[in-house]
Amino acid sequence: MGPIQASFVSKMVSKKQEIEATLGVGRKRHSVSRWVYTLLIAAIVAAGVIWWNSGAEKRSAVTYQTAAVTRGDLRVTITATGTIQPTNLVEISSELSGTMKSVLVDYNDTVTAGQLLAQLDTTKLEAQLAVQKAAHAVALAQVASAEASLTEAQLNYDIANQLDERGVTARSSMTAAEAALARAKANVASADANLDLAQAQLDAQQAELDKACICSPINGLILRRNVDEGQIVAASLSAPVLFTVAEDLSKMELQVDVSEADIGRVAVGKEAQFSVDAYDDQSFPATISMVRFASETIDGLVTYKAILSIENEALLLRPGMTATANITVAQYSDVLLVPNAALRFAPPQVAQDTSDEASGGGLLGLLIPSGLGDDGRVRSDRTVWVLRNGVAIEVPVEKGDTDGTLTRILSGDLAVGDLVIVDMDEAS
Repeated sequence: MGPIQASFVSKMVSKKQEIEATLGVGRKRHSVSRWVYTLLIAAIVAAGVIWWNSGAEKRSAVTYQTAAVTRGDLRVTITATGTIQPTNLVEISSELSGTMKSVLVDYNDTVTAGQLLAQLDTTKLEAQLAVQKAAHAVALAQVASAEASLTEAQLNYDIANQLDERGVTARSSMTAAEAALARAKANVASADANLDLAQAQLDAQQAELDKACICSPINGLILRRNVDEGQIVAASLSAPVLFTVAEDLSKMELQVDVSEADIGRVAVGKEAQFSVDAYDDQSFPATISMVRFASETIDGLVTYKAILSIENEALLLRPGMTATANITVAQYSDVLLVPNAALRFAPPQVAQDTSDEASGGGLLGLLIPSGLGDDGRVRSDRTVWVLRNGVAIEVPVEKGDTDGTLTRILSGDLAVGDLVIVDMDEAS
């Protein structure tokens, strides 16, 4: 007698005892009443036996689908999506307003640091620079004149001082020489200050002219060009972006959004593999270089940005590509593995609860046992069913990580080669 049949018989006996207790069998009653009760109980038992026997052939035609317990390596990954971006992306603008005189580069051009990309019309700026150069020359001449006057005043003062010492000149002449020398020194100081001011104005105007040269600050590739020759650039409110330059596309980064449920297992240094739509049959390696603490909420879902470093020597990957990454969060070697389907499987069973509420009351609860799932199975992901000598045996296990197909078994009465049941076929 199998475990299911034994459970059924036990349930029948329990129901019989409940009916006897309800109808008063065993009490002192009229003999005719006892015969009625006995016949009623016999009819119920007979109906149950007929119900059981009607499905005996079907139950005996069960075929189990099994898979062997194995030992091997397990790689656990989480999936995240994002876009590929250059490691360093520079947007080049113009601080000046004016007419674009020339544009010297186009999309996909390779540029070097300091290279001229575009040039504004500098006619007005060059004229202003010429004015400042002239003012600087004037200031420089004033310094030379003041220094000559100082030299003259110094000589006059020395002569007046010698005459005063001999007593052959008036005291007023000495006073006048001292005053002239002081004025000459002051004029030199003033001329030097004017020269410094002229130099500063000249440098400022030169810097303004230099801004008309739109140059690349880095070595890279032109991704975008947003200006043409003759176009008027207005930088009064905000600096317009004229060029976008990506530095070294051979090294890029993948920015992916990791859900808050998975972020605890993601860390810097974890390895990953990702794919893009352009190369369906190819997988690219990557390494996590940063996990940002700031969260982002998109459609009510909280995610965190993880940055993956990419080697792109062949330049197959392009900025803006959408990528799906599988990040390795755990790896195990030489562990016991079972298919996930084995943890989801359970054979049809009769519920063991004999209470009236759990099994149903009266004749209907006796003939059609309740307490089962929709398909008549009681499932648990803490056990697996093992086929041993043709008999299905339930084995408790402690499960570990899973890769979505296989699950690591931490403990339980399982060994390599055991046949765990993953499904069953019943004859119709």
